[in-house]
Amino acid sequence: MSKKIGLLTLFFVLMFGTMSFAHGGGLDSKGGHNCSPKSQAKGLCSGYHYHNGGGSSSESSTSTTSQPTATRNDKDCSDFATYDEVIEYWNSKGYSATNDPEKLDGWGNKVDDGIPCEAPSGYDKTKINNSPEQIQFKQEQSDTENGEKQGYNQGLKDGYAEADANDTTSEGSEAFKSGYSTSYTNGYEDGKKKIESEKTKANKDGYALGNKQDKITIPEVYSKHPGLKASFESGFNKAVSERIEAKKKEYQDLGYKDGKEDTYSPPKETQDAFVKAYQEGYDKAQEELKNEYYDMGYEAAFAVLKFKDPKLPNDKFTEWYKKGFNANEEIEKIKDAGYLSGETGEEYTFPSEFKKGEEIFKHYYQEGYKKYEEKQNKIKLPLLAVLD
Repeated sequence: MSKKIGLLTLFFVLMFGTMSFAHGGGLDSKGGHNCSPKSQAKGLCSGYHYHNGGGSSSESSTSTTSQPTATRNDKDCSDFATYDEVIEYWNSKGYSATNDPEKLDGWGNKVDDGIPCEAPSGYDKTKINNSPEQIQFKQEQSDTENGEKQGYNQGLKDGYAEADANDTTSEGSEAFKSGYSTSYTNGYEDGKKKIESEKTKANKDGYALGNKQDKITIPEVYSKHPGLKASFESGFNKAVSERIEAKKKEYQDLGYKDGKEDTYSPPKETQDAFVKAYQEGYDKAQEELKNEYYDMGYEAAFAVLKFKDPKLPNDKFTEWYKKGFNANEEIEKIKDAGYLSGETGEEYTFPSEFKKGEEIFKHYYQEGYKKYEEKQNKIKLPLLAVLD
């Protein structure tokens, strides 16, 4: 009976001793415990290891003495089903490399790098609060945002100033430079749109002033920016020019009217440009009037054999008329053709090539025909004398 009791006692000692080494939770008297198969399969730990300043791994690996399970409140990496659970717990506690009371950072390898437990290969460590990767990631984000802000503001300024675009900077990190370059272009385009809109308004304001007065006065809001100043001046000058051209047209029309009526009343005490416009209108009308009387005289030459006073309002019109009359060279051709036709004894026929001047042609035909008859009579007289 006592033998059986001894065997059972040995069995339980061995069993519980083994369980103590395989336990994945409590710590033994040396501050360590064995990694469970489940945790090993997940890659969270391997073999016997220490927590909270326990003995060395070499000491534990050679120990075969069972230790009683310790009661604790902290977590071990082997307590989590997935690595995401590790990170969720770590982040919720606000732990870091310098704030890790549960010794999750460096667990299994004692490296305090701000990464709890053992991160799986390829895991996004920027998710881990206070990790070097997250700190670097946030710094790059901050640099990018600052670069974007400064780049946009500088681009807006350059675009508005109508300066040459330059989206590069020698300041800051690569993230800062990248953000600067990207946002500079957007700012530059917005700056260009803004100044173009203001230039349009400046041009309209200048035009409105130019319609009211001849002397330009540039508002201070436009005089400080070269582009706005130029736009205002352009609008003003356009309006003034249009007013001058409209006024010149009025004087030109007045001069034309006076020229047609053969009266001359140029504007007094006004700009030379307006006097010149009046003169241009007047001269144009006088030239047209001259051509009218010239043509009248030219046409009259087809109907009369000699110039007759047309009884026009003044000597100037008569002179123009007479010049036209004398300039009609077609009459000479009609005279010559008529005289030649009569001189040859042809039967009278007005040639179709002459559309006008039949009276002239007929008169000279008769003159020529008389000549023809005289020649014929001279031929007949010697014949009659012979016959007698």
